[in-house]
Amino acid sequence: MPHVITEPCIGVKDQSCVEVCPVECIYDGGDQFYIHPDECIDCGACVPACPVSAIYPEEDVPAEFQSYIAKNRKLSGLE
Repeated sequence: MPHVITEPCIGVKDQSCVEVCPVECIYDGGDQFYIHPDECIDCGACVPACPVSAIYPEEDVPAEFQSYIAKNRKLSGLE
């Protein structure tokens, strides 16, 4: 999974990340947005656009947000 949206997005859903995504792979997952891993081209445009710093490359997701890797996969329909 190239990028993962984590807990700081919950309740905020600013949409700045959606607006800058060149392949439109960021979707509404109810309480937060999620990135579809099969559609993401790993450009990273969403990372600086997020006003709450909720987006990380999968390998850089902080320990306290590791569960969001599986949550993003589940929201994407991959689990």
